[in-house]
Amino acid sequence: MKIIDGKKISQEIKNELRNKLSSLKKDNIEPGLATILVGDNPASKVYVSSKIKTCNELGIKSFSNNLPETTTSKRIIELIQELNNNNQVNGILLQLPLPKGIDADKCLEAISPLKDVDGLHPHSLGQLYSMKTWDEIVDKKIFIPCTPLGIITLLKKYNIEISGKKAVVIGRSNLVGKPIAMLLLAHNATVTMAHSRTKEIEKISKEADILVAAIGKERFVNKNFVKEGAVVIDVGTNRTPQGLCGDVDFDSVKDIASYITPSPGGVGPMTITMLMQNTMLANAKQRDMLERV
Repeated sequence: MKIIDGKKISQEIKNELRNKLSSLKKDNIEPGLATILVGDNPASKVYVSSKIKTCNELGIKSFSNNLPETTTSKRIIELIQELNNNNQVNGILLQLPLPKGIDADKCLEAISPLKDVDGLHPHSLGQLYSMKTWDEIVDKKIFIPCTPLGIITLLKKYNIEISGKKAVVIGRSNLVGKPIAMLLLAHNATVTMAHSRTKEIEKISKEADILVAAIGKERFVNKNFVKEGAVVIDVGTNRTPQGLCGDVDFDSVKDIASYITPSPGGVGPMTITMLMQNTMLANAKQRDMLERV
């Protein structure tokens, strides 16, 4: 069993991004990311703080917007439109989940597709789902949701073969489950999607060469889900009285898997790094558009 070290790979990529940003700065180009945090969700505050900290570390200009819990959908959309029109802002990140009563879909749809660095706008998802191959996705410079992009990046960095493999994704969210299934398909895997209502989920999962657990239930995936030599990707981050844990029962699975991501320390660190990468992509796309005018 080999540990897929997300912290290590994340740091390597951040070092590469820092060098690129340093070169851009010499040409007076400074990518900018705006974050929008609504309410006082403790986990969301930590995530946004980490994103702002990483911006500062790399040299990406950060625009922080904190709104009270009582903020309306209308006010959030107005702020997003202001940021859409701000040329210093290349990317807009609306931290989810939003407080009850706010229409998250309408708010996400208000973000300009050119600034959709989270890859959650219907335009970005529609582009992703319409592409057949990874090369097409890269050539079209499509914004990919950050966590799925981080997973694919880890698999590539560890030279894990995807083409021709059986992959099972447990979870069907727009944030992780659906887009990672599309990305695995684009790499020529045969993909099965499972979820909380799937019958014989253990049996289905045990057929996987690559198993992605993104169901949001602590230690849901145990040794009964994993075939000998499978690659296990744990997307979950669950808060328990004993601390953070993933959707995979790591101790139960580690001696069966050939590769496994720990949680924390696996997929998590990659998510913020991919956000920074997407922000740089947004900056490049917007500069390219300006040059064409």
